[in-house]
Amino acid sequence: MSPLKNLLESFAVEETDNDEFLAPTVPENRQRVFGGLVVAQACISAMLTVSDKHLHSLHSYFLLPGDPKEPIKYKVTRLRDGKSFSTRHCTAHQGSRTIFSMMCSFQREEGGFAHETPMPDVPAPELIKFPEVISGLKPEMAHALKTYLNGERPFEIKPVDLEGFLNIRNSANNVGPECIWLRANGTLPDNKNIHLALLAYLSDLTLINCALKQHSTSIFDRKLQVASLDHSIWFHKPTPIDGWLLYVQDSPWAGGARGLSRGQIFSQDGCLIATTAQEGLIRTHY
Repeated sequence: MSPLKNLLESFAVEETDNDEFLAPTVPENRQRVFGGLVVAQACISAMLTVSDKHLHSLHSYFLLPGDPKEPIKYKVTRLRDGKSFSTRHCTAHQGSRTIFSMMCSFQREEGGFAHETPMPDVPAPELIKFPEVISGLKPEMAHALKTYLNGERPFEIKPVDLEGFLNIRNSANNVGPECIWLRANGTLPDNKNIHLALLAYLSDLTLINCALKQHSTSIFDRKLQVASLDHSIWFHKPTPIDGWLLYVQDSPWAGGARGLSRGQIFSQDGCLIATTAQEGLIRTHY
């Protein structure tokens, strides 16, 4: 079964009690559950309790690492159901442990003032090639990168500036925004809630690495302890994500073994569909 199909099957959460849901595990070669998966499954659980509005924002905290061998139970609390907005609190549990907490808000469709940031002018994903950069890397780094970029995964990843993504240039040249193309590795169902959950999943794939960019290191450095601490998303419009998406990221601050990253996700035709923010643990073990 393909990684994307495995991921989509993990979204088939089952209601076991009133507003309590059980999510299946996903076969992953990880020591802990990927944070983006927990956010996505929590979104699906919360969305199953709201029928007349769409998810527009979430704010979450990763409390404990999840065990990838155990299913996760999600409990949804209905805090408010108004005419225009609904609010939910969702927690994730494994056994007696609460591993995750999320507040999320839903809004009924309505009009109003509108503006959005334009998408940066970057090379199209079809034009991005990596062989020259990879051939110049140390063998162990080249192998890790090839595995990361070419391995089977739910989403294809193409950094616009691979040298910047790897932080192999002088750190003084790594202060600009990071632009990464992403695309689902397969066909997606025609379901708005699934597309929102997938958007939540992919928003956690590369964001924390941006906080390391200005320090000439990356998530590929085995001497770093890196983990997401919290994650926020604002969904601007329900948009199908069947094609390429451009994830534009920057990091305005790092300190105290933490780093803050921000992101904007654009559809390939230039529409801003989501904004993200995340603080991560970036502890060194030199």
